[in-house]
Amino acid sequence: MNFDTIIPRKGSGSIKWDRRPELDPFWVADMDFASPDCVLDAVRERIDHGVFGYANAHDGINEAITGYFAKRHGLTVPTGQIVHLGGLVVALSLIARAFLAKGEALMTCTPIYPPFLGVAHDAQAETIAVPHVNVDGKFTFDWDAMEQAVTDKTRVFLLCNPQNPLGRSFFKEEIIKVAEFCQRHDLVLVSDEIHCDLVFNEDVQPFFSALHLPENLRQKLIVLQAPSKTYNVAGLGYAFAVIENDSTRRKFNQAKGHTLPEINSIAFYTAEAAYRDGEPWRQELLAYLKKNRDTITDFVRNEMPYLSIPNIEATYLAWIDCSALGLDNPAVYLEKEAGLYLSDGAYFSSPQHIRFNYGCPHSRVLEGLAKIKAAFDKIKP
Repeated sequence: MNFDTIIPRKGSGSIKWDRRPELDPFWVADMDFASPDCVLDAVRERIDHGVFGYANAHDGINEAITGYFAKRHGLTVPTGQIVHLGGLVVALSLIARAFLAKGEALMTCTPIYPPFLGVAHDAQAETIAVPHVNVDGKFTFDWDAMEQAVTDKTRVFLLCNPQNPLGRSFFKEEIIKVAEFCQRHDLVLVSDEIHCDLVFNEDVQPFFSALHLPENLRQKLIVLQAPSKTYNVAGLGYAFAVIENDSTRRKFNQAKGHTLPEINSIAFYTAEAAYRDGEPWRQELLAYLKKNRDTITDFVRNEMPYLSIPNIEATYLAWIDCSALGLDNPAVYLEKEAGLYLSDGAYFSSPQHIRFNYGCPHSRVLEGLAKIKAAFDKIKP
């Protein structure tokens, strides 16, 4: 795979490129790379079949997912614990409606992927947001603040690991402590692990899935995963939940009602191909993204030292602190002064920040950084 290839996307119906076509986009979390050949071949084969009726999870997708868990995570996941879904945000909304009643609350830690802050509204419930804290250069959980914020009406804890937008891959000890917090307060623990196959430092810190938690901490656990971010198939609308506990899984499924879309047949087959045959491509992708990660980290720290960027352990998203510039909204400033479309930190509950998507050819990363520097140098402190 030549990740340096520029694939024109403007005019293709892309949210990233066509929502604001006058701007240069580095925002929403999809990549500008073609999906791996195994995925493209699966799409072509399914299309050549010619019939696209209602789809059901076939043996191949279940075998691919259980095989993925065995090889990638060293886990045995029975097919009966897998719930196929039409997307991860859909799953978050379903969880809110399944486990929250009007006036109850879910808790999460900020900054966080924006839907985490909004899905409680689907159940007429509240959101308790506790900021992450920076300890010795790493963002982690503010355990004391979490204990002070939780209430007797809190029912759910939404965890994002690897964390979007902070780029943390949390330590095993951190995940266990979160699970113990949830057990202590009788909370459903929801672990969004959609970026778990985009971890850069696994040679020294293997990714710890919540499915590895001790059995007594897994009784009210829901783990969410998808091939969408890793293999750039988000537009096909497929994700899945792993729910070990029968009672928790029944309650989750009962909340579906008639609100969820059918999963399309192409989505099932592309997910199967990605999990079964996509590993060599994933390794190439990680090496390329790591180069982009190093470029953006070094550039910010050396060329724009008035900004701050954490060490990025996972994802293809860089979280940049622009507070030293004193701007009301750095994303809007860059839109006007540099023609850039970046994710606005305000939507993640962290104004004064921007999120830069570096899942693109290296030349594009350099172009985006140069535009940011030219705009910010005008007002740098």
